[in-house]
Amino acid sequence: MRGGLSKTLALVGAAGLLAVSACGNSDNSSGGGNSSASKDVTVFTWWADGGEKAGLDGLVSVFGTECKDYKFVNSAVAGGAGSNAKQVLANDLQAGKPPSTFQAHAGAELKDYINAGQVDDVSQLYKDYGLDKAFPQNLLDNLTVDGKIYSIPANIHRANVVWANPTVLKKASIDATKAPASVDAWIADLTKLKAAGVAAPLAISKGFAQEMLVEAVLLAELGPDKFKGLWDGKTDWAGGDVTAALNKYKTLLTFTNTDREAIDWPDALGYVNSGKAGYTLMGDWVAAQQLADKVPDTAYTYWPAPGTSEDFQFLADSFTLPTNGADPDGAKCWLKVVGSAEGQKAFNTKKGSIPARSDANPADYPKYQQTAMADWKKDKIVPSCAHGAACTLGQNNDILSALSQFSGSPDVAKLQSALGTAMKTS
Repeated sequence: MRGGLSKTLALVGAAGLLAVSACGNSDNSSGGGNSSASKDVTVFTWWADGGEKAGLDGLVSVFGTECKDYKFVNSAVAGGAGSNAKQVLANDLQAGKPPSTFQAHAGAELKDYINAGQVDDVSQLYKDYGLDKAFPQNLLDNLTVDGKIYSIPANIHRANVVWANPTVLKKASIDATKAPASVDAWIADLTKLKAAGVAAPLAISKGFAQEMLVEAVLLAELGPDKFKGLWDGKTDWAGGDVTAALNKYKTLLTFTNTDREAIDWPDALGYVNSGKAGYTLMGDWVAAQQLADKVPDTAYTYWPAPGTSEDFQFLADSFTLPTNGADPDGAKCWLKVVGSAEGQKAFNTKKGSIPARSDANPADYPKYQQTAMADWKKDKIVPSCAHGAACTLGQNNDILSALSQFSGSPDVAKLQSALGTAMKTS
């Protein structure tokens, strides 16, 4: 098990997290493409609350210093963990009214915009701004779509993280500081917890949380290279190793809460907090809301999902250069700030994510981010489909539909077929 991610972290109640999603929300609802002056730079996001809003404010502060000829115009859409914003953005782009730049998950999710001719190639900006040297090659490979890069990431989050309640695990004499070495070992511990009277040892919620869990199982069972092959066509979804992994995912679901289709991830985290569950799997934005250490740090432990200790499953919020967008020179200045050392520090120290740059100083960041930065440098970087790095929006929607059906009627053969079919769509 990796030492870096096995530190302890303070646990807070779910109520304090309900307003914060993996992607963030916004309370400032205006669409893109409404610049009132030539020097306005309209930045479309879904960030407003908590660390997301504070991080955006940090970027804006650096932009104000580095791009004095331009004025930042906040064009954000509230709610739906970004889904509302994406719908408004899609309407604006289709109507030929793009903003100066817009937030999107880095990687394959951008294919939808690329195929529609709505975003420009920014590969040259990577050279102009030195990002081809500042970002690790492993990340650059994951950002590249058909030989080109179409966005600049502001941050990095880790998806494959398990959060555990040591008090609950102690009921079954399980050492919470040591991650199970494999999915099978985790299932054995879940079995112990159930025998000790914990009705639902593994808390989970609807939608992308289930997708994250199945991804973690596939990554553990297939290894990073074959896992990446699931998304680029090099690994056969119909293979026996995929069947075996999905059967283990099916087994994990038997240890979860029966209301999983009715709750969101903060509620699942709340089950761990209240002692109703021993574990939940969720991205490290959980840590971003708990860095104040308001409760003893012995109340919560965390580590990479079993079997993935050497793998960093990433997702990144990034910014694009829309085709025929408003004030492209101003947009490029924004993108330069987003990728800069100063911009990434101003953003990530407040948001709780880590910088994409390899030259960031860990001493500038709190404890959790320091451990994540260390793992980011040495682990194998693999993408998340659940958060847009590995698959398109259309593919992801089909996968979410298949997993929801599986949750109610767990047929592995049907799920495996549906997942393979989803990845054959463009």
